[in-house]
Formats: sequence, structure tokens, C-alpha cells
Amino acid sequence: MKRIDLYIIKKFLGTFFLSIVLILSIAVVFDLTEKLDDFYENQVPVHEIVFDYYLNFIPYYLDMFSQLFIFISVIFFTSKMAGNSEVIAILAAGVSYERFLRPYLITATFLFVFSFGLGGWVIPQSSKKMLAFTDKYIEKFTRESARNVQMVVGEGAVLYIESFQLRTQIGYRASLEHFEGKSLTQRITADRIKYLEEYKWRLENYVDRRFDGMHETLVQGSSLDTIIPIQPEELFITAEQAQQMNNSELYQYIQKQRERGAGNVKAFETEWYTRFAGPLGAFIMTLLGVTLSSKKVRGGMGKNLGIGVTLTALYILFSTVSTTFSVTGVMSPFMSVWLPNIVFAVIAFVLYLRVRR
Repeated sequence: MKRIDLYIIKKFLGTFFLSIVLILSIAVVFDLTEKLDDFYENQVPVHEIVFDYYLNFIPYYLDMFSQLFIFISVIFFTSKMAGNSEVIAILAAGVSYERFLRPYLITATFLFVFSFGLGGWVIPQSSKKMLAFTDKYIEKFTRESARNVQMVVGEGAVLYIESFQLRTQIGYRASLEHFEGKSLTQRITADRIKYLEEYKWRLENYVDRRFDGMHETLVQGSSLDTIIPIQPEELFITAEQAQQMNNSELYQYIQKQRERGAGNVKAFETEWYTRFAGPLGAFIMTLLGVTLSSKKVRGGMGKNLGIGVTLTALYILFSTVSTTFSVTGVMSPFMSVWLPNIVFAVIAFVLYLRVRR
């Protein structure tokens, strides 16, 4: 790398981390002010506040704000370089615009790897600790019981449990239905269902009805042990818990649900694709920021910052609205997550062609 590369990389990373530190400091102060009464009333130890909550609070919001501040950082220091005629001097020295972009893309690659590792492994672990702290001292949200649980547990197999207690691992008024296509072939109902071990469940006071066309066979009994490929903890998994799984856990969970034939994995698929699309946004935001701010304009950097903040707000709004399309079934999770990146990548490429000329 040349001296100019190191100069731009230092400017990029320095501005990015400084802006992140400032916004995270403000976020911590506001959050501490809001929760100070809860900490005092519950007599929370200081070391738990610092290490169990705020030490895990920071990575979550660092990842949340990273794309915003990549864009703003690039616009800020590049506009300043353009205002001081540094960009003009670099290009006038015979450096092509593609060569000028190299240190930006090197830094974007570093931030991509940083964000990918943060979102894929660090944040899921920190989220577990932060939520455990919140559940213990601030607001109780974990459940010990579940009601009206219905889920696909295999190809053509649907389990329903009216109520289930995690502590005792016993449920009440359960049914297990088997389908071939749209035809019901078997339906087992039981007054109680109990988890034994390794996917082995016991149905108590059960009725087993089997259907063969118009013919029905009925068997009743006091106890029936059967294999149902789920564990009690899976009855309590919600879409919010996708963020608490690292990349390996999330991928395995999605594959497991797909093998079962379950269709309720859209929230988890959306989270999976977001973990790739989000970090790749570093390249898009970098290219967009450079092309918007590398040309010297009247009025200084204020105009560029205004455009940058507006475009970033539109990107975040577009990303938020787009992901809801997968939940409603309007769009596939893959497309709903990648659509904002595709649209803004096209915008960035068009601006790049204009500036390059």
C-alpha cells in the first residue's frame, strides 16, 4: 500500500470509530438514566450492571449503527478532503478513480469481516446475557408454561398441546395428527403428554384413531410411549430468539425445521439472510458515500451530509419495510432482505459511473 492508501484508511477508520464511540456513549447515558430506578429498587450489583448488561449492550448497538456510520464517516472525511482540494490533487497526479477507491474498499472489507463476526457469533452470546439480566432485574419475560402450541414435528405430522409446563415437562390435552397429502390418516389424542428422554414421549389416557378411506379403527389405552422428534425447549422458541442463535445454531435450526416440513421458519430465514446482507452493506454504503462526496461542491460538507443522512434514513426504512414482506408472505425471505441492497447498489453504481466520467 502507498502512503495515500494508509492516509485514507486511517481517516476512514478513525472517523468511523470516533462517531460510533460518541453515539454509543450517548446511548448508554440515556439507557442508564431510564433504568436507574430499576437498578436501585432491585439492588443490582454494580459489577453485574457493567459486565452483564452494558458490556453486552455495546456490541448490539454497535452492529445496529454500523451501516449508518460507515456512510456518514465516508461522507464526512471525503467531503473534507474534497473541500481542501485533496481529491483534486490526487486525481491530478495521475491516479485513476478506481485506484482512488482502493483504500476505501480495503477498509470496507475489514468492516465487513468485523460486522459479520460481530453479528454471527458475538452478538448472539451477548444478547443471551443481556436478556437474562433484563429478565432477572428489569422485566420478567421468560415463560415457564406454554399454551395452545401447534407445530409441525415431521413430514405430514402436526402436534398440538393445549398447555405445557417446562419445569415438570408435562402437557395437557394433546393431539398428534398424521396426514398423507390433505387426507388425515391418524389422530391420537391424550389427556396428558410427558417428555421422557431423547425425543421419547408418553401419552396418557389416549385414543388412537386411524382412517382408511371410510373405515376407522379406534384403540384406547392408559399409556403409550412414542417418538416425537422435538424437545420441550423447542415448544418455547419464538421468532425473537433467532437473534440469540449464532450462525451455526441458526443454520442447524432452519435445516431441522425444513426436514420436518415446518413452514414457520420465515423469521429465522430472514435473520439468516440479514446476517450476510447487513455486513455486505458496508461496500454499498462506502461506494455510495465516496461517489456523493468526492466532488468539491459549494456550501462545503453540509450539503453532502444532508444527502447522506437522508439516503441512510431511506435505506434503513426500506430495509425495515422490506423485511415485513417476508412475514406477510408477499415476498420470500431472501428477496425481502436483499432487495434494499440491490436497489442501493444500483444507485451507487450509477453515481460511480457519473463521477468516474
